[in-house]
Amino acid sequence: MTTPQQIKDWLEAALPCEHVQVEGDGQHFDAVIVSAEFRGKTRVGQHQVVYQALGNHMDSDIHALSMKTLTPEEWQHG
Repeated sequence: MTTPQQIKDWLEAALPCEHVQVEGDGQHFDAVIVSAEFRGKTRVGQHQVVYQALGNHMDSDIHALSMKTLTPEEWQHG
């Protein structure tokens, strides 16, 4: 069973992040991801960056992922 920590580790290994928080029950996960990679991208574009970072894990290990993506500036002022 996939753990929130595994998803956090996968994200941090594939995407330069300032902050990652993942919670979940092994099937459904909620994530807050802060990365400079999100600058200048729409929310859909930001989510695509996350999906790319997680790669095959999205097909095999993660049933459902709800995410909030933020730039470092949005995180500081949020």
